[in-house]
Amino acid sequence: MGEKGMGRVLVVEDELTIAKTVRLGLEAEGFKVTLAEDGLEALKQVRKDPPDLVLLDIMLPKFDGFKVCRLIKFARNTGHIPVILCSARNSEADREKGRKAGADDYILKPFNLVELIENVRSRITPVTVASS
Repeated sequence: MGEKGMGRVLVVEDELTIAKTVRLGLEAEGFKVTLAEDGLEALKQVRKDPPDLVLLDIMLPKFDGFKVCRLIKFARNTGHIPVILCSARNSEADREKGRKAGADDYILKPFNLVELIENVRSRITPVTVASS
């Protein structure tokens, strides 16, 4: 318990209640969480300080989640970062659009927070710290 360096997660969500709930849940499990309220802010954060995983809403101001996902996944220095799309949109067309954008997973809202945290944990590979 209380493992250091559990993983850094960028939560991109314009609905503040959802963002805070997810942040509290992830932080309680030892993750370091950063929030972004729109797609443009998310891209700036990913490029400045790449997280270990991006939890990305689809319906966002400025750039939607599909565009943000594509820009992260198809860039040389950020393409390795897992991206989980979160949306209330449940059509097969949206899921396919997410796959084509490079998303690692597509989770429906409302989601189960415990399952979401397990999904995040399973996608962040623990980093072995070299002794110095």
